[in-house]
Amino acid sequence: MEGAVGTTGGRKRTPHRASCSVLCGLLLVMAATASFSPQDKGSPPVSFISPAAKQKLERSIQALGGSAFLGWKSLRTTGQVFLIQDHSTAGFAPYKNIEVPPDKRRFTYGSDAPVTRINNGKRGWEIDHYGIIQQTPEQIQAWKVGNRYSLENVLRVLIHEPGIFIEDKGLALKDNQPLEEVEMIDARHVHVKIYLDQDNFLPREITYRVRDPRTHQWQEYSDVYSNYQTFQGIETPMHITRYLNGERISELFRNKVRYNVAVPPTSFQAPR
Repeated sequence: MEGAVGTTGGRKRTPHRASCSVLCGLLLVMAATASFSPQDKGSPPVSFISPAAKQKLERSIQALGGSAFLGWKSLRTTGQVFLIQDHSTAGFAPYKNIEVPPDKRRFTYGSDAPVTRINNGKRGWEIDHYGIIQQTPEQIQAWKVGNRYSLENVLRVLIHEPGIFIEDKGLALKDNQPLEEVEMIDARHVHVKIYLDQDNFLPREITYRVRDPRTHQWQEYSDVYSNYQTFQGIETPMHITRYLNGERISELFRNKVRYNVAVPPTSFQAPR
């Protein structure tokens, strides 16, 4: 996902709290089964998805465009990014972004002194009028986390990974709106919840709980998707807001979207 950094005093959101559920019980049972089964050590982890959860996710993928959503190879967007830094609002800035799934992006923001961030898997660089530097480990980690649990990667990649556990949680009330909830725990033990519109099954919010590798503290993320519009047969959220531990840290307003654009191979490499 395109993104910005920082935090502000935006609307508060209640952090996710892990609950004891059927899914947790399944985790224990499946883990115990795996411990005593005669599988080779190199065997892939066991996965589980409940029929009700599978049906909801399939309906969501169809609502997003079906094969067109699953098959796009690149995405170019432009618009405005709301910069939030050091707990204060830094203002709007124009941006342009190009991404190639699952883990490449080139994000440029600002007009007078633009800054470009390039991410390519585990590598990342930042370019401004002073030159080019490597992104900090914290910047790369933030990109990797947000990208892994983005709408596109959750529904195109994550739900098919070995070791994923997916359960239907029925209806949930979010901001006084009833939404269909599906809960996941991936092989990294990250708890993910996706909330779907009750009428059209478009994703409205994805939350994920990740342990900070530096502080070992749990970080509660929430990505809110709204203002869907159709481009090339794909339902696309034009407004994306990210929260960290209940505080808004970035907000994106897209105004132009184009899928399957030609991307030069050097777009995700450090300039020489």
